[in-house]
Amino acid sequence: MGVASHLGIDLKDYDSRIRTFIPHYEEMLDVAAAAIPPRARTIVDLGMGTGALSARCLATARKARAVGIDVDQEMLTLARRRLGDRATFTVGSFLRTPLPSCDAVVASFALHHVRTREAKRALYRRIHAALRPGGLLLSVDSQPASDASVKRAQFDEWLAHLRRAYTPSRSRAIFKSWSLEDVYVPLDAEIGLLQSAGFRVELLWRRGAFSVIRGRPLVSD
Repeated sequence: MGVASHLGIDLKDYDSRIRTFIPHYEEMLDVAAAAIPPRARTIVDLGMGTGALSARCLATARKARAVGIDVDQEMLTLARRRLGDRATFTVGSFLRTPLPSCDAVVASFALHHVRTREAKRALYRRIHAALRPGGLLLSVDSQPASDASVKRAQFDEWLAHLRRAYTPSRSRAIFKSWSLEDVYVPLDAEIGLLQSAGFRVELLWRRGAFSVIRGRPLVSD
């Protein structure tokens, strides 16, 4: 299923509609992009989409090039228009596509499409192996609380954001449709997966169910 079908929108409306779906969207992307090393040369974007996060990262690392991986050819066409010759594009799953040696791996609302924790741990190990010395992983996504009551309150807050743009029934339908594909790993479990793959984890930003996480490979003594 393509992104437009998953979200129930026309692809041309993606960049404007994503803000109605995700609270604090701009702020999260800005936090992630600010964490990119200015001297980075290669930034791999997993599930690049229309290239919104990559564009911000390339503004921080002005000599860098992005490598976008996405299963949706149409999304990458939009990313190509945005990023031009500062990026290369691969149509495919980032779970199977080889990752080049790089200075940073970034992902914005893409990793929740990984269905199992073992698959996610294996991905994190591949990212760890691809990163050059001093490299880092940045993930922008929803990682709710483990506590059921806190998680419920977080998702109610998310639903309230949706209701600013959609009717209550439409907002509930959006949530239900996402549940068929999306897997939101609790924050503590997400951190555990990264640590088990050899990352030192820092929480750069957190509000409600949403986080910006930075992972740096542990350096052996």
